[in-house]
Amino acid sequence: MATAVAGSKVDALRLLEADGVTVVELDYESGWQDAIELGRLGEKVGIRVEYRGHESIAVKSRAALIAGLKRPKATFRQRNLYCQFNLDRLTENDLAALEAKASSFGDYILAGHLMREVDEVWAE
Repeated sequence: MATAVAGSKVDALRLLEADGVTVVELDYESGWQDAIELGRLGEKVGIRVEYRGHESIAVKSRAALIAGLKRPKATFRQRNLYCQFNLDRLTENDLAALEAKASSFGDYILAGHLMREVDEVWAE
């Protein structure tokens, strides 16, 4: 199954005509508005169209969290950052700074035990 990510409606329409694509993920702000129309077009050519507003990321360590938040965000989706390490080991100031950085991207830092599914893993 070849999954392609569309950053706009124009990209999605182009991908619906591409060879070898079986799934198109809509990863842009208004994707939810286009999902039904593009989904119907996709059905006609045998391509599934998906829109997800968030993704779940398992974060293995403090260092991985810092490194992940330093990288440019490559998705429109809200990222739920599930920390698989003890958040109590962070100082109050460190946690506040990391939460502020995550919040500036529209993301959330959460305790790892709340995680239900994993889309990506950040490790050192």
